[in-house]
Amino acid sequence: MHEPLDTTGFNFPMNSAAILDELNWRGLIHQSTEPNALRECLSKPQSLYVGFDPTAPSLHCGSLLPLMALRRFQRFGHRPIALVGGATGMIGDPSGKSEERVLLSTEILEENVAGMASQMSRFLDFDGPNPATLVNNYDWVSGWSYIRFLRDVGKNFPVNVMLSKDSVKSRLQREDSGMSYTEFSYMLLQAYDFAYLNQKYGCTLQVGGSDQWGNITAGIDLARRMHGQQLFGLTCPLLLTSDGRKMGKTEKGAIWLDATRTSPYAFFQYWINVADADVLMCIRFLTEIDREEYSALEQAVATEPHQREAQKRLATWLTEFVHGVAGLQAAERATAVFFGAEIDRTTDVMLQEIFADVPSAEVGRAALESGLNVCEAFALAGLCKTKSEAKRTVQEGGAYVNNRRISAPEQALNLNDLASETTMVLRRGKKNFALLRFGS
Repeated sequence: MHEPLDTTGFNFPMNSAAILDELNWRGLIHQSTEPNALRECLSKPQSLYVGFDPTAPSLHCGSLLPLMALRRFQRFGHRPIALVGGATGMIGDPSGKSEERVLLSTEILEENVAGMASQMSRFLDFDGPNPATLVNNYDWVSGWSYIRFLRDVGKNFPVNVMLSKDSVKSRLQREDSGMSYTEFSYMLLQAYDFAYLNQKYGCTLQVGGSDQWGNITAGIDLARRMHGQQLFGLTCPLLLTSDGRKMGKTEKGAIWLDATRTSPYAFFQYWINVADADVLMCIRFLTEIDREEYSALEQAVATEPHQREAQKRLATWLTEFVHGVAGLQAAERATAVFFGAEIDRTTDVMLQEIFADVPSAEVGRAALESGLNVCEAFALAGLCKTKSEAKRTVQEGGAYVNNRRISAPEQALNLNDLASETTMVLRRGKKNFALLRFGS
C-alpha cells in the first residue's frame, strides 16, 4: 500500500501569488488570462480546478503534469479541486483529436472514475488546512433535462464563437473526418463545470493543458454571462518530447501510475532512459526538486551527460513519489539484477519485466526435480550449441545461474536453484541472458 501523503513540506508563503513565480521558472505557464489581474487574485488563497478525463481506471504519465499543478497550488496555500469527468467522459473531448472517440458505457465510466479517485489521495492533501476536494461532474449534470440545458446554458453560447475555437476548427477543416453534434456539445458541458464550481465552491481559476485553452475560455465567458463573475484560466505546456511526441508512451502502451498496469521497475526504467534533450524539462515539469538542485543537475547534463545524473535523480524521485519507498526499492533491486546482482526470492512477473526481451525455453519440472546438469541447462536455453561448449564456458568462468558463477561442469541444478516460482536465469559472459521455465 502507498504511504500516506507527507504534508510536512506544505509550507505556505505569506504571498500565495508566489505560485506564479514558481510556475514561471519551471516553464509551466503557456497561456493565462489577464496576468496582472490573475496575480492580484492569487494574492489571497483561491479555489482552482483541473479536470481529468476518465478514459481508463488509472491515471497515467500525462496526468502527472496537471496533477502536480494542483499539488503546487496547494503547497502555496490554495484549495485544489480535482474534477473527474463522469459526465463529460460520456461525450469525449475533441481537443487535440483527429477523429471522434469511442463512447464508453456507463459501467466502464463508473469503474474508471472510482479507480482514478482512489489514486488522487496519494498526491493531494484532502484533510489539511486548505484541503483538496474531489468532484464528479456527473453529480450535477445527470439531473438536467435537454430543454433546461438548452435554455440555461446553450443560449449563452454564440455559435460563431464556438466555431472559432481551435479544437473545432481543426476538425471541421479535415476532409476525412468531421465532428458530431455530441462532440460539438462537449465545450458547453465543460464550460458549465467552471460556472458551477464557481457558484458551489468559489472556484476562480481553471488550469489545464495548452490544448484546453478554448474550453477554459468558454467557461470564463459562460460564468460572466450567467453570473456576472470574473474568472481566470491558465494553461501548461503539453508533456512532449523534444521531437514533438507525447511522453509516457511506449511500444507496449501508456506508462500508468497503477503498479498493476505498469510495474515500479518498468516505470523507473522509462524515466531513467529519458533523452538528455528531455530530462531537464521532465524535472521542471513533474518533480518538486528545487531550483538550486535543478541548477546542479543542469550543469551535470552540460558537462558530464554520460553520467546520466539527471536521469537517475528523475527516475528515483518520480518512482518514490508514485510508488512509495517500497516501490522504489523494488525497482532498484530489479535494475541491479539486470546489471549482475544475484537473483533470489523474486517472482515470475518481476523476471518477465526485467528480461522481457530475453529468449526463453520451456523444460519439464521433472528434469529439475531429478537434477539437471548445468551444461545441459545451458544447451537447452540456447546459450551454448552443445554440452561440450557449455562445459568449456563453465571451465573458463563464463557461466552464471541467477547471476552466481558456476565453477563445476558436473553441478546438478535442482528446485533450490529457481529464482522465482518457475524460472531460472542463465547468463553466459557479461550480457548474454536466457530464461529456463520449468512447467508441470
